[in-house]
Amino acid sequence: MAFNPNNYKPAAARKLPVVLLLDVSGSMAGEKIDTLYDSVVEMVNSFVEQEIKETIIDVSIITFGNSVELHTPYTSVKELQKNGIGKFYASGMTPMGMALTMAKDMIEDKDATPRGNYKPAVVLVSDGQPNDSWERPLDSFIRSGRSAKCQRFAIAIGNDADRSVLERFTGDSAAVLFAEDASDLVECFKKVTMSVSTRATSKNPDTVPNLSRASFDNNSGQMDDDDDPYI
Repeated sequence: MAFNPNNYKPAAARKLPVVLLLDVSGSMAGEKIDTLYDSVVEMVNSFVEQEIKETIIDVSIITFGNSVELHTPYTSVKELQKNGIGKFYASGMTPMGMALTMAKDMIEDKDATPRGNYKPAVVLVSDGQPNDSWERPLDSFIRSGRSAKCQRFAIAIGNDADRSVLERFTGDSAAVLFAEDASDLVECFKKVTMSVSTRATSKNPDTVPNLSRASFDNNSGQMDDDDDPYI
């Protein structure tokens, strides 16, 4: 066989997808929507700093308010940092169920979320209560298919957020963070960012930290035993 230097290509780096489900309903208008945007930008900047050679972090953003939109398809954090993130605009109600349906469809689709990626981290942020049929989409997301293997976080903003729905989404009360106001939202995003960054820089990013046993203040948080490959 003739020598061909093109046969010696390194294996492609595996990606750790991060999906943000963001409530942009009318009640988020003002300081909250601005702080939410700034927090996402800071998260992306932090991920760029944490990326290592073996792991690439891609971020996708789904917004739900007046409509449910794929605000940002999976995009590398370096590209997002370079080109910027489109602004969020608050209006409408809280169609959380439809947002979960869109997120699940994207994660289940092996063209959109390719086989070989690490388990996605999904972050649900809301300041209110769902106003659509959310129970079945939520249960489907957490109980069946590829989405059931995702690492899940939730951030509740203010006292009107339905914390019981968010805890049902995460399945772990320790993975639900509470922001009393816009200023607290920044700190919540920092904690989620730290947890995802810990996965990205660990020996096995498919192993998800068990937050009930690990502290957000400890970068070496204990991992759980769920190291089944994400396929």
